[in-house]
Amino acid sequence: MTLRILSYEDLATLKGVKYSKVQLWRLEKLGKFPKRVPVGPARHGWLETEIDAYLRRQIEARDKSMVAA
Repeated sequence: MTLRILSYEDLATLKGVKYSKVQLWRLEKLGKFPKRVPVGPARHGWLETEIDAYLRRQIEARDKSMVAA
């Protein structure tokens, strides 16, 4: 399995996650978004597999709330 690291720009363009950097930091701190991975000096990214899992959980939560309504 190849690990793919997504940049901040990739989150929006490839995954549709358009949070600001500050909002991402807040969500990470609360444990509600995958934590970033340091990839170099002042550089970081997110594991694509963790972002995909996050998005699946968001979809599942949406679907559950639609059934309960």
